[in-house]
Amino acid sequence: MFSWNDLFTAFLNWLMVSGSKILLILAGTFIFVRVIISALKRLERVLTGKAKDSPEQEKRVRTLIALLRRIAWIGSVVVAIIIILDVLNVDIRPIITAAGIGGLALGFGAQSLVRDVISGFFMLLEDQIRVGDVVSLNGTAGEVTEINLRTTVLRDLSGTVHIFPNGSITSVSNMTKDWSRYVIDVGVAYKEDVDYVMAVLAQIGEELSADPEFGRHIIKPLEVLGVDNFGPSQIIIKIMITTVPLKQWDVGRELRRRIKKRFDELGIEIPFPHTTIYWGEASQPFSVRVTEEDGQRPGKQEGEGAK
Repeated sequence: MFSWNDLFTAFLNWLMVSGSKILLILAGTFIFVRVIISALKRLERVLTGKAKDSPEQEKRVRTLIALLRRIAWIGSVVVAIIIILDVLNVDIRPIITAAGIGGLALGFGAQSLVRDVISGFFMLLEDQIRVGDVVSLNGTAGEVTEINLRTTVLRDLSGTVHIFPNGSITSVSNMTKDWSRYVIDVGVAYKEDVDYVMAVLAQIGEELSADPEFGRHIIKPLEVLGVDNFGPSQIIIKIMITTVPLKQWDVGRELRRRIKKRFDELGIEIPFPHTTIYWGEASQPFSVRVTEEDGQRPGKQEGEGAK
């Protein structure tokens, strides 16, 4: 029967031999992870400094660095666990063999998971989307908040979070890659001179480009493409303006505001839907005339009672 002294002595012996090794492994793993993360942060600062004039490249750098941090942390923890098991005299060969067989079985049984990881890897490799982009995935639009190897996370304008397994993404539409564009269909009445209207629109575009607040977001001046369609009650003139990524909506809203104000000032009519009701010849309208004198109802004289 072991006494407390024997147990304490055995624990001290284990701590001096195996325990110290385990502590060294944990400390070494912690230091290694900290060094890797610090190096990645330094690399991120260097790369973002070189790409300070290109917000698109800056977003790509931040996305890739965040993914490398996760990979470094997970890989370091797995290696540390394997080394600790070896220090504890646990034969890791069966574990590695079982892991290999289990990985093969997992590959067959979790094909969707493997497909998600592979799709996520190629999505990052091909620079399809980055964190901060506004995209449409499978018809759902929102801002990219996270890109993982298995999933991509969007947050739409109402704040709803959408999570897409990367393997299920069949359609990617990036609205903020390199540059963005805002297209407007301007409807004017048929009585208006379209050449005059297009000249007014071009002038509004020049004023917007010269604006100190909005002009810095505009890459190309306003382009008036011309008459695009004949509607039921209006002529459609298509215009577009090219901006830096994520600023097309701000610039587009201001452009719409200025167009409305200028058209009102110049008397250019913007038609709106209206309906005229026609009763036909068989039902002629009739007029109703109501007269009232000295506060009395028609047909009544003062002091006359009801019959």
